[in-house]
Amino acid sequence: MYLLANGRLITRDPARGYIKDGGVAIRGRSILDLGSTAELRAKYPEAEFLDARGGVIMPAFINAHTHIYSALARGLSIKGYHATNFFEVLDGQWWAIDRRLSLGGTRASADALMMDCIKQGVTTIFDHHASYGEIPGSLSVIAESAKRFGLRACLCYEVSDRDGEEKALQAIRENADFITQCEKEQNPMLAAMFGGHALFTLSDKSFDRMAAANNGRTGYHIHVSEGMNDVYDSLRSYGRRPVQRLHDHGILGPKTLLGHCIHVNSAEIDLIRETGTMVVNNPESNMGNAVGTCPVLQLYRKGVLLGLGTDAYTNDMLESVKVALIAQRQNACLPNVGWQEVTQMLFANNAKIAARYFPDQLGILKPGASADVIVMDYKPFTPFSDANVDGHILFGMTGRQCRTTVAAGRVLMRDGELLGIDEEAENAHILEEAKKLWGELNHCAYNAEGEL
Repeated sequence: MYLLANGRLITRDPARGYIKDGGVAIRGRSILDLGSTAELRAKYPEAEFLDARGGVIMPAFINAHTHIYSALARGLSIKGYHATNFFEVLDGQWWAIDRRLSLGGTRASADALMMDCIKQGVTTIFDHHASYGEIPGSLSVIAESAKRFGLRACLCYEVSDRDGEEKALQAIRENADFITQCEKEQNPMLAAMFGGHALFTLSDKSFDRMAAANNGRTGYHIHVSEGMNDVYDSLRSYGRRPVQRLHDHGILGPKTLLGHCIHVNSAEIDLIRETGTMVVNNPESNMGNAVGTCPVLQLYRKGVLLGLGTDAYTNDMLESVKVALIAQRQNACLPNVGWQEVTQMLFANNAKIAARYFPDQLGILKPGASADVIVMDYKPFTPFSDANVDGHILFGMTGRQCRTTVAAGRVLMRDGELLGIDEEAENAHILEEAKKLWGELNHCAYNAEGEL
């Protein structure tokens, strides 16, 4: 049993709100109790005390859309790669990487992302994986990494026709096999979706095969209208817009998550809402790829459940929510919009999305909820209260200020130190795989220090 206290407690529970000097009692996977530090210490003297040292105690973060396969790209430069449009970004960098990822590279990528998430207070991820260099078994490799590091993960594989029919069939089988694995394991920390890349890389035949292999067992996680090439291809090749095409194939529904949805029109938004389909915004990635801005305000007005992801541009959810806010204001040319929408995306809607896949209650600190708790090293120098906690978070905190991370009652990081993990050894094996990948991409070799 743990007692994590001596901090400013943000519960996200309307019944309790903010406790100036508080904490949570943790037993097993769940929160047993919460209250003031003095009350909890008197009530649970036997509990191991985790000292927040005056920091901010709050629910851990959820990332509703990321890509493990891109983890080894940090610092990478590919000779001859000078993208001028979105297709060139995909083909010249991301597809070039995933075509060279072996199971070893996938394992290293997963380990790197898991460690980085723990360090930034993220305990739940929705990942969309691609490793066309070696497909079979890749999701099981990622699942083993998630178990080892203690994170909650909803996984899928990116089906695409871009590398031919046999690779597409392997990707479909990989999704189906992992869905079956999750059904058998019944692990509350693991879940499966059926993944698909952008519609311009998927034929009607592949959609039909995906639906048959899934057989209604789970929802879909798919990129939709991230770039205008998705819209043009759907109209030119299939005579309808992307969301309508998904609907025609039975892809939409309450357990389906659509990534990006930048170039959707009013009729498509209505269809998303009517089917109860979820959407996830990835603002930094969209800006970096110069593909446009998600119509967050319109989606909200229509009642669509909209979450926040990073698309692996970062693992820092606070960085992402900051950019989401300024992107919406820049897009609307109004300095007074977006606050409620973007904060709700991160602090409320991501938990609602997770609730469709995981049995534990997330995003809130209250008795019975999952003990997914973090401590941020933040000492305010202006008034701090229930009324302005989000302002302090957006303008005063970054993910790197996370000092302690607990997921489902397991302490993953304490006072900045990863527990049960030899970080130096982990970094060494990740570096070796990165050198292999970079060498293949640039047709060269790297020395022991990772230099040319």
